[in-house]
Amino acid sequence: MNNDMQHGAGTLKLPSNVGTMHRITSNTWKMAFIFAFISLVIDGVDIMLLSFSLTSLKAEFGLSTFQAGMLGSSSLAGMALGGISGGWACDKYGRVKTIAWSVVFFSIMTCILGFTQSYEQFLILRFIGAFGLGSLYMACNTLMAEYVPTKYRTTVLGTLQTGQTVGYIVATLMAGAIIPDHGWRMLFYVTIIPAAFALIFMRFVPEPKSWQEAKIEQIKRRELGAETLQTDQTTVRQAPSESIYKRIFGHTNHRKMFLLWMSTAAFLQFGYYGVNNWMPTYLETELSMNFKAMTGYMVGAYTAMILGKILAGYAADKFGRRITFVFGTVATAAFLPIIIFYNTPSNIAYLLVTFGFLYGIPYGVNATYMAESFSTDVRGTAIGGAYNMGRLGAAIAPATIGFIAAGGSFTMAFIVMGAAYFIAGVIPGFFIRERQFDPQQATLSSDAEKEKLAAMDVNATESDAKEAKPATAK
Repeated sequence: MNNDMQHGAGTLKLPSNVGTMHRITSNTWKMAFIFAFISLVIDGVDIMLLSFSLTSLKAEFGLSTFQAGMLGSSSLAGMALGGISGGWACDKYGRVKTIAWSVVFFSIMTCILGFTQSYEQFLILRFIGAFGLGSLYMACNTLMAEYVPTKYRTTVLGTLQTGQTVGYIVATLMAGAIIPDHGWRMLFYVTIIPAAFALIFMRFVPEPKSWQEAKIEQIKRRELGAETLQTDQTTVRQAPSESIYKRIFGHTNHRKMFLLWMSTAAFLQFGYYGVNNWMPTYLETELSMNFKAMTGYMVGAYTAMILGKILAGYAADKFGRRITFVFGTVATAAFLPIIIFYNTPSNIAYLLVTFGFLYGIPYGVNATYMAESFSTDVRGTAIGGAYNMGRLGAAIAPATIGFIAAGGSFTMAFIVMGAAYFIAGVIPGFFIRERQFDPQQATLSSDAEKEKLAAMDVNATESDAKEAKPATAK
């Protein structure tokens, strides 16, 4: 497909997913939402398959509690590295492309896990497959943040987060139906199905207008700078650096936000994945629930989590991102010890439902909160880098919780996870203001860059007119 763009006297060669803004209508965001939502459902399924398989894996491979925890940690480490590279891919190649190919990659790799014959094989392949999984959360949220107006952004993104929770419920029901009768391997075989969905759906969702506009400006800047622009004084103008990380760390506010969000993400995910990885095992072993009863309780908690995310999105649009996020993290921190110290057979269901509601709140808000902290030209890389470097820090959570639990104390493990949640609320509560950038605007890292670009464009046109020699981008 010829995807050239006339610019002044020259022609810019554009990627196939750039210059497709004419395909965007008032309803396109709905198609993008469906695409992102289903992708996050797939993400949630894949994340939880390991949690529900841990008991079976421990038995088949003869694993210690610490080794079982290492499987979760290897997943998070892979997700972290994949998310960092996925953030870069989002800015470089597009949000939609990154989502689709991430789903394809980790679906295939998760399916292969069903064929593994040793702990080491499973550990390595899970780490590699998690590269694709790590890109998805950030890419889906960035896509929708750039499609939805500020007024409704967090409500829509909060609803989007429920996709991942729906995935948890689907995984729970699948595990309850498959593992007791067919074993854990069958659970992984069926994950090949979503790969086809991603490749088909990708064709129906154009990249957001703001990303395309920012990409065109970057291409224009690069192409104009790549040519020798002759003026009357025969001066040569160089294009600004295209290194996205240089733009992030060379910009005072971006650098500050990156480090603060990285720290916040580390503590938030330490608590979140610690809970996700070990709550089923805690219910099954410490509270002596049978597998199907445990999955029923978890479905109740995840259903409440859906409501928590949706209401969090609404509250964030009405009252603010920061106050909603802080409330969710601190309330979750306070409630974790209650589950340990005050559970009884008669109230455990109510405790889990309440907890599910509370720990869904931060994830109903943080995607919008982060997206509005960075300009369009660095948003994907900045969010992906900060969130996933934080995830790399949180990768120790499953192994750490497993180590603590192996000493016979789930009580201390839950207190540690609660402390992590509390710190995750304190950092943005004091240091991260909200709505710093509008994701629907094609903002660059600084207004100065836009001014430089405009000046280059004018000079290039004048030079071409004088020499009657049009500049054509290769």
